[in-house]
Amino acid sequence: MPDVRIAIVARNEFNLQSLAGACNLKKGKTIVQPFAYDLSQDSLEPLIERIIHFLGSVDVLINNAGDLVNKPFSETGVEDFNRVMNINLKAPFFLIQRMLPWLNPGSHVVNISSMGGVQGSVKFPGLSLYSTSKGALAVLTECLAAELTAESISVNCLAFGSVQTAMLERAFPDYKAPVTAEEMGRYVAGFAMEGHKFYNGKILPLSLSTP
Repeated sequence: MPDVRIAIVARNEFNLQSLAGACNLKKGKTIVQPFAYDLSQDSLEPLIERIIHFLGSVDVLINNAGDLVNKPFSETGVEDFNRVMNINLKAPFFLIQRMLPWLNPGSHVVNISSMGGVQGSVKFPGLSLYSTSKGALAVLTECLAAELTAESISVNCLAFGSVQTAMLERAFPDYKAPVTAEEMGRYVAGFAMEGHKFYNGKILPLSLSTP
C-alpha cells in the first residue's frame, strides 16, 4: 500500500514543524510535509510548485487558513479589509483555481467557514468583516460545486461554531468553547475523506453553542 502524503501550510514555521514531527511519529505510512508560507501574498505559484512536487496530485484540499479583526465597523480600515479578505477569501479562491490541474477526479475541496458567515445566524458586534469574508467563502463553495461537476470534483463548506482556538480567544476572550481544536480536526479529517460521498455544494453548520 503506498504512503499517504499530506502537505500542511501555515505562516508559523515552528508550529508547522512541531505538528509535522508529531504526526510523522504517530501515523506510520502517512508522511506529513510542512510548507511555511504566507497565503496573503499575491503569488501562490511558488507554494503550489513545492506542494505538487511533494504530492504529485491531490485528492483532498482543505482551506482552513483564516484571519480575524475584532473592532467596530466604524473603525475598520482598508488595511484590515485587505488582510482579512486576502486570507479568508482570496487565498482559497486562487488556491482552488491554481490546483485544478492536479485535483484528481473524485477529489474533495473542503472550505472552512464560520457560523458568523451563515445567513440568519446570530451575529456579534466587531466581527462584521470576518463574518462577511466567511459568508463570501460559503457562496463561493456553492458556485464551485456547480462549476466543477463536470470534472467530478466535490466542494463543500463546514461552518464552525465555537472551537477553542487562538482566533476564538481574540473574538471572545472570556469564553470557553465546548469543542477543542483537536476534536474538530478529527471531524474535518473524516469529513474530507468521506463527506463528498453524501454532500456537494453544501454549507454544513458545526455548532454546539452560540457563539
